[in-house]
Amino acid sequence: MDTLTVTAAGFTFPARFETSAAPQTVAAFRKRMPFEGQIVHVRWSGEGVWVPLGDTDFGIGYENHTSHPAPGHVLLYPGGISETELLIAYGGLDFSSKMGQLAGNHFITLTGGLDNLPELGRRVLWEGAQPIRFEEG
Repeated sequence: MDTLTVTAAGFTFPARFETSAAPQTVAAFRKRMPFEGQIVHVRWSGEGVWVPLGDTDFGIGYENHTSHPAPGHVLLYPGGISETELLIAYGGLDFSSKMGQLAGNHFITLTGGLDNLPELGRRVLWEGAQPIRFEEG
């Protein structure tokens, strides 16, 4: 089953894994589910929130990677020139860091509640770090 639920900052988003496009990323992330963290607003990329994961090693490389995710796309940057992170686009986004342009693996797509994404971004920007949870089902 490729469905999951993402709960963030008081919002619930149904979602799906992009298993055929990013099978290794999906498998590595599933091993850590349910996954909980804190989202903060991006610094360089535009309209997005992220979960900093430091030197966490998911044991994967690039697959289905992009620097320009659409709203509702969830990326896993596997590390390298910047720290490992999860990124969720809520609007226009050009994925980058202080090291320059980055590309992350698009492995989850939010399939509902997209009209709440701008408020999610506003809440994280103005109210600070917010909890996030990814769970199957």
